[in-house]
Amino acid sequence: MPKFVVEADGGSRGNPGPAGYGAVVIDAVTGETLAEAAEYIGVATNNVAEYKGLIAGLKAAKALDPGADVHVRMDSKLVVEQMSGRWKIKHPDMKPLAAEAGRILPTGQVRYEWIPREKNKHADRLANEAMDAGKKGKKWEPSGSTAELDAKAGRKATRPAAAPAAQGPPGDAAAGAAKARAALAASYELSAVVPEQAAPSVGWGAADLGTPATFVLLRHGETALTPEKRFSGSGGGDPELSAVGRRQADAVAAALAARGTIQAVVSSPLLRCRETAAAVATRLGLDVDVEDGLRETDFGAWEGMTFTEVRERYADDLSAWLASPGVAPTGGGESFSAVATRVAATRDALLARHAGRTVLVVTHVTPVKTLVRLALGAPPESLFRMELSAASLSAVAYYADGNASLRLLNDTSHLR
Repeated sequence: MPKFVVEADGGSRGNPGPAGYGAVVIDAVTGETLAEAAEYIGVATNNVAEYKGLIAGLKAAKALDPGADVHVRMDSKLVVEQMSGRWKIKHPDMKPLAAEAGRILPTGQVRYEWIPREKNKHADRLANEAMDAGKKGKKWEPSGSTAELDAKAGRKATRPAAAPAAQGPPGDAAAGAAKARAALAASYELSAVVPEQAAPSVGWGAADLGTPATFVLLRHGETALTPEKRFSGSGGGDPELSAVGRRQADAVAAALAARGTIQAVVSSPLLRCRETAAAVATRLGLDVDVEDGLRETDFGAWEGMTFTEVRERYADDLSAWLASPGVAPTGGGESFSAVATRVAATRDALLARHAGRTVLVVTHVTPVKTLVRLALGAPPESLFRMELSAASLSAVAYYADGNASLRLLNDTSHLR
């Protein structure tokens, strides 16, 4: 039985916006490209374009041999999980597309695998060629494509030697910098042994191992407690968004849809975050994954109280809490050290799951500030020196070498 690999991708410049897909069928034994397909499909979302790419790839594989064993590889977690039957298909635009893809070949002949975006460059390039052609009012033509040549060049490119492991939590600035220095040192040692090679370039570029995973950090919209500046964590009530908060969620949803870069949405389990995330996800045609590790700090007996009220009732406890990240609020709440451990573990799990992707992370003040602090390698007391408004956007990019880069902090331009 012939064995084919189908790699497929789709993209939308605006989400929804001008969209296109690309798909390639590869001989699983020889690695030879057997067929390519790409098409501009007009205005659509990323997910619709990705499904269209899958359908085109499966049809191309069937045309080559309807009895072939097909291994589908895509960087869309949504499509892979839905077609594998592990995720429910909720969006009405996705259901008929998934059904069409499922009818092309018998279920037993097709298996699905998620791959990082950098390993799906052939199909990605085809999709972009299709969108470029559509922008010019033309149709994509195989004769004008360079996707296969670019993919082969990428596969043949020599990858840099792995840097020695650095100490420190993954994603922290200190660990990333240590790895970068180690990589640069290793490259200089290599040039000394092999003098005919060109001297390595100096700078951070040598430690950049491809497209980073980018977390777009969204603090939830306002609740009734927000304007009163009351402690509202995970240990008290679970307030819903206020009318103002719902308007803020709609505003950020519109802004993110216009940017068209979000590929997945994850949220804290608390209602205010899930409501904010749902507003955005619905606009983008995405599902929401709930991550318990993104919940807010448990503020113990301080839940629902203002800072002044806490100072009046628990002055010594508050002073100790402000002085040390290891001290928990009165009544068995969480210390900032405990929150940092929880958030860092959640960050690492999300990075493993979304390598090279842009993910909207809908959470709370403390988790956002903690992710920013860890990325900068800043001390715990920096948490008290950051302003973070309701429905604000921040962003951190995480590279494969452990480096992290703060791209944005407390952006509220979409609310004005």
